[in-house]
Amino acid sequence: MDLFLYFAELVGTAAFALSGALLAIQKKLDLFGVLFLAVITALGGGTIRDVLLGRIPPRMFYSGWYVLLSVAVALIMFLAARWSHGRLTRFGVWADRALNFCDALGLGIFAVIGTQAVGRVGYADNAFLSIFMGMITGVGGGVLRDMMCGDIPFVLRKHIYALAAIMGSIVYYVPVRLGLLTVYSATLLGVAVTVALRLLARHYRWNLPHAEV
Repeated sequence: MDLFLYFAELVGTAAFALSGALLAIQKKLDLFGVLFLAVITALGGGTIRDVLLGRIPPRMFYSGWYVLLSVAVALIMFLAARWSHGRLTRFGVWADRALNFCDALGLGIFAVIGTQAVGRVGYADNAFLSIFMGMITGVGGGVLRDMMCGDIPFVLRKHIYALAAIMGSIVYYVPVRLGLLTVYSATLLGVAVTVALRLLARHYRWNLPHAEV
């Protein structure tokens, strides 16, 4: 089971790193900017979670594989973008679709992982803390990414972002606490619900209500 969760965390890290790198490329940042934004997007949410849970230093500073994976993914994406310039006219369209899917996948995986992290420090019976940390882990990196790119964070403005992370966290937490599903099954279900909500919200342009001024 630990191997499965470790693999899921690696997939989420790679997915978020790819989304950060793609946005950095679209914003025309240089190589350092692409690599840095990829790392922040992939590991920022987990770092915020660790600080709030009192896990100092945060995991990214002593588990170097996650940083190396983020850098490797970003570097490959940077080189692919450089190579495709002037050759692949549909790269921009592909990059936008890949950004949306990777962002949804990373959101789902880290929402569940953030919920699991609360249990590992002894607070699994605190439902609010577990679900809140799931949301923070899922959206934190994206918030930092958007702010560094000079944008209003995506989570605050459209396409049911944080709500999808909350729902994925709940779908994982409740069945596990009630003993209805194994951790393995609940993890897959929580990730699937989050990804489905994000992609459907994107496709059908679902948004929460806005105040009219």
